[in-house]
Amino acid sequence: MGSDPTGRYRVNVDAIDDNRQTSLPATFNFRDVGGCLGHGDRPVRRGRLFRSDSLHRLTEQDRDAFVAIGIRTVIDLRRPTEVQRDGRVPAYQGLTYHNIHPEHDDWAGVPHDEGASLARYLADRYADLAQTGTAGLGEAVGLIADSANAPVVVHCVAGKDRTGIVCALTLAVLGVDDAQITADYALSSEGSARYSAWLVAINPDGVDVPAPFLASPAEAMQLFLDELREGHGSVEAYLRHAGVTDEQLAALRDHLLAEPGGA
Repeated sequence: MGSDPTGRYRVNVDAIDDNRQTSLPATFNFRDVGGCLGHGDRPVRRGRLFRSDSLHRLTEQDRDAFVAIGIRTVIDLRRPTEVQRDGRVPAYQGLTYHNIHPEHDDWAGVPHDEGASLARYLADRYADLAQTGTAGLGEAVGLIADSANAPVVVHCVAGKDRTGIVCALTLAVLGVDDAQITADYALSSEGSARYSAWLVAINPDGVDVPAPFLASPAEAMQLFLDELREGHGSVEAYLRHAGVTDEQLAALRDHLLAEPGGA
């Protein structure tokens, strides 16, 4: 991240709930999205919405840990070609699987210039995705809004970009403060570090992963949210544009927000 004399984009560690991390050994970036305060000081319920990197590495040995978490629905945001290449989450009994690809250009076509702002680069990629992948983002949030689907886990490859956008939009609708939304997004840097170490371990000859694929600077998500609101008036207005109904927005708040003092 570039210089930030105002401190606006620094991650507030006090905004991060230490209890969010969930043990799922086959993943690098799996965590509970609950714990933040939303509208009316109502906390986002734990155990309802999770985010993760790709779940294709889960095996039968991971079944007990996954089942213990209680996931009913998997929303896989990867491209169909990524699913074909790597595979999908195992078809555990009672698990519903959705592959929803928010249309977007391959980042390889718009490489990040070394020395340029990484946060600006990522925010621009997120803005592009929000424009071309509107229907997919709306479909994903609509599935999260249906309490019958919970608990839900949303994932992509690294669990930070496409997943980060869906979770940020969801938390914003719930009234979570931007400082907490961006802090949750920035946590993916830790997951990316674990993922990078794993890649090095399984590729003795080395692996070159571009910086944008591993970094999650809080400033990037803040820029994205600020500019989305400038363009649409509010996150809710953007989601309505994406096909999410007022009834779904209300349902999202009803089942993901606990009463004050609850969890």
